[in-house]
Amino acid sequence: MSEVNETYYFNFSFFKVDPKWRWMADLAKEESAKEVEIVIKNSGILFRSYSNLGLRDDTDFLFWFAAKTIDEIQVVIEKLYQTVFGKYIIPSRTYLSCTRPSIYVKEGKSHGFVTGIEQKKHVIVYPFTKTREWYLLPKEKRQEIMDEHIEVSKKYPQIVLNTSYSFGIHDEDFMLAFEVDNIRDFQDLIMDLRETQVSSYVKNDIPMIVCVKKDIVPLISSLG
Repeated sequence: MSEVNETYYFNFSFFKVDPKWRWMADLAKEESAKEVEIVIKNSGILFRSYSNLGLRDDTDFLFWFAAKTIDEIQVVIEKLYQTVFGKYIIPSRTYLSCTRPSIYVKEGKSHGFVTGIEQKKHVIVYPFTKTREWYLLPKEKRQEIMDEHIEVSKKYPQIVLNTSYSFGIHDEDFMLAFEVDNIRDFQDLIMDLRETQVSSYVKNDIPMIVCVKKDIVPLISSLG
C-alpha cells in the first residue's frame, strides 16, 4: 500500500437537518438522496459519509472530503447546497486540515483514507491543540515523548489513524480521525494514552465525535 506523496486537504463537514425535511413526501426525499449521491460521486474527490443520528445534539451527519485543493472542496459543497436536500441542511461544525509527512506514515498507521485502507464501521473525529510549553521543549525531548505515544498506539493495530494538520488554516493544531470497528477498542486506546507524557501537553482535545459509517442514500433516508 502506497504512502501519501502528495498533500491532501481534509474537510470534515458536519450538518444538522432542518425538521421541515421530515415533512416532505417520501418519494421526494428518496429522489433528493439520489441527487446528492450523484453530485458527490461526480465531484471526483474522495469522500466518506457517516451518521451521528442520536449520538450528539449538535450534528446529524458528516461528509468527510479529501482533495488536492481546497477549491475542489468548495465546489462540491456549493453543489451540495444546490440540491433539494441542500436547502434543508445547516452546517454545525467544519474542520479543515492537510496531510504532511509524519512518523505515523512510516509505521503504516496514518492517512488510511487516502491510501485506500478499507473503511471501518466507525470514525472518531478528534481535533486537538497542544500547549505552548510543548513547542518550547527541545526537539529530542519531544521525540522521546512521541516515541512513548507511538508505542502505546502499536498495541492497537486494529485502529487506523488519519493524522492531519490544521496549523495556520483552522483553529486547531491537529485533526485526528480514528477508524475502528469496535468503539471499545478506541476507548481503551484513549485511556492508555491518557497515561503517557504527551497528554500533559494537550491544551484542548474536545469534541470527540463518534460517527457511524453509512452510504449516502441510506444516510439521508435515516434522517426522517
